[in-house]
Amino acid sequence: FMFNIELGYPSYQEELNIVKNTTSDRKPTVRKVLHAADIQAYQALVRRVPVADNVVEYAVSLVHKTRPQGERAAPRAKQLLEWGAGPRASQYLVVAAKCNALLSGKYSPDIEDVRAVALPILRHRLVRNFKAEAEGVTVEQIVKELL
Repeated sequence: FMFNIELGYPSYQEELNIVKNTTSDRKPTVRKVLHAADIQAYQALVRRVPVADNVVEYAVSLVHKTRPQGERAAPRAKQLLEWGAGPRASQYLVVAAKCNALLSGKYSPDIEDVRAVALPILRHRLVRNFKAEAEGVTVEQIVKELL
């Protein structure tokens, strides 16, 4: 699981529609919007996007800042985190930054693309310690401070 995306509740009308459509014997019609080959082609395209070393270094550095026992830990991570993010977070930051760049019409990601995708990638990978929980400091606040 690459992202942790928070979704709000549906509106009253949306929820009525959900309940009506999922509790009857009516069979919805499904239409294909993408073929498997299309998805694989998009994945391959993202993998081919070049990334400057400084962008990869920023992503890895950001992840290392989250590891409270690590030599590159940020002071706030040492104060507020029990566990930081692992290597997959670094990988996903780079892949998601590539996607963000492509969706923004750019040929290659920059540090701002990494920053843009950091919260949904890191949110569920950091474990707050008792101090953070007692003080009401959220993971979102910690990530924003690390950026």
